[in-house]
Amino acid sequence: MISGTAGKRRLKSPRGLDVRPTSDRVKEALFNILGEHVADSCFLDLFAGTGNVGIEALSRGAHSVVFVENNHQNIRYIKKNLEITSLGARARLIRLDTEKALIMLGKEGRRFNLIFLDPPYLQNFEASALAQIDYQELLRPDGIIVIESSKKDRLPGNPGRLEMFRQKRYGDTMLTFYRQNK
Repeated sequence: MISGTAGKRRLKSPRGLDVRPTSDRVKEALFNILGEHVADSCFLDLFAGTGNVGIEALSRGAHSVVFVENNHQNIRYIKKNLEITSLGARARLIRLDTEKALIMLGKEGRRFNLIFLDPPYLQNFEASALAQIDYQELLRPDGIIVIESSKKDRLPGNPGRLEMFRQKRYGDTMLTFYRQNK
């Protein structure tokens, strides 16, 4: 379910365990924490799955969202969900693996206020993604990175020029927040 301008629309997602959409409870908590940072932001949704977090950001006033997803079936779901919500005009879909997409975005000179990562749990994609975000300088100086992970995932504390500044647990799910070192 989506809030904001596209409120109360139910998004499409595949059946089974191949995709693990962010739960409504975690998504609501995430956007309550981010608050006014979402409005007019440039938002990057990595490991986007069905796109439900990026679409929520658009619905809550993000200026634009770049969705990065490598699975062609999930890209179709993102497209369907953008159609359902009529938010596609402010969205860009990139079908690449995350590292290649981050390099491409860096070469384009893109900078984001908010970066959300929801990689497969317990596969250690977070450290390399954070390193590439830092190296490509994709985060704006006042920006925030949020990682959704399993509570069992071990995330880096202060990778490169980034620092962890907050963690919040919701059942088995952990939201971890990073910003640039001051």
